[in-house]
Amino acid sequence: MDVLVGEYLKGLEFGKLQKLNSMAVFPVFANRESKINYITLNEAIERDLLEISELDAAGAVPELLVNNNSDIPVLILDGEELLGAKQNRVVNTSILLRENSKTVIPVSCVEQGRWSYNSDKFVDSDRIASYNVRNIKSASVKESVETSGRFKSNQGAVWDEVHKLQNNMKVESPTSAMADVYDAKNEDLENYLEAFEHVEGQNGLLVLVNGKIIGLDVVSSSSAYKKVHKKLIKSYAIDSMIQKPGGECMVKPEHTDEFISKILKSDETINDSVGYGFDYRFATDSYIGSSLVYHDDVIHVSFFKGMEPNNGNQGNMVRYSTRANIRQ
Repeated sequence: MDVLVGEYLKGLEFGKLQKLNSMAVFPVFANRESKINYITLNEAIERDLLEISELDAAGAVPELLVNNNSDIPVLILDGEELLGAKQNRVVNTSILLRENSKTVIPVSCVEQGRWSYNSDKFVDSDRIASYNVRNIKSASVKESVETSGRFKSNQGAVWDEVHKLQNNMKVESPTSAMADVYDAKNEDLENYLEAFEHVEGQNGLLVLVNGKIIGLDVVSSSSAYKKVHKKLIKSYAIDSMIQKPGGECMVKPEHTDEFISKILKSDETINDSVGYGFDYRFATDSYIGSSLVYHDDVIHVSFFKGMEPNNGNQGNMVRYSTRANIRQ
């Protein structure tokens, strides 16, 4: 693993465990605050500083156009959902948009049954794609960026995961929209938001289901993380609801050390990011990860427990392909 990202991960600290049903969360704290000044997607849209639209009147499923009118960069997290235009999308990779810029961003559709305008511009849904959708999407994006340099997902696999989510939650959607599942389970999700409250100074979260670590998300700025905390909780919670509590699981602080030790052994590839910085992709036998790095600042890092793309059995482990790539 890259020294910069490795040192950042080794410096993470973990707070008091929070639990509800099958899901548990360790709040995560970084040992340094971000040197880069940026705002989040939600902040930029609320201030009318960001416009997101289809590429043109015809549109293209895997790409959108973002006009950043802000004088500072805007962070869009991997999996953030955008509502409107011809169909709802989620972002394929974390992007630090350049200030005063126009950028074509890679996305995936999470509303298979609609391809017609319901608005000119996209709005922030206040959601991030479900954990399983992000996981499957990230696996195919990793393969795409390593082979072609493009942050393209396996759209069919993403749709399959959205359908699984709808079926597991017994939610019908006229357009097969992921958003309809979140809306139908809003009351349940509120219980998770109450159980997993934001902790002052928090930079991220380490998530467990039935005592097993399934995901890590850390954002360099604690103020930025606070803006996306609820989104991330809902992302993990919507899938954890499917899992019945597996009895009393003794989760100990040393489990976090074991997890960090495992992912530090990751092989990596490095490519230019869509916006500022570099995009790192990591893989071990059990986990897949990514990180956005700019000016020696780890802007966002995430790891997911391995899943087999396009496999009907959720949670099957897969050995991800690894290939060294040296940045020139």
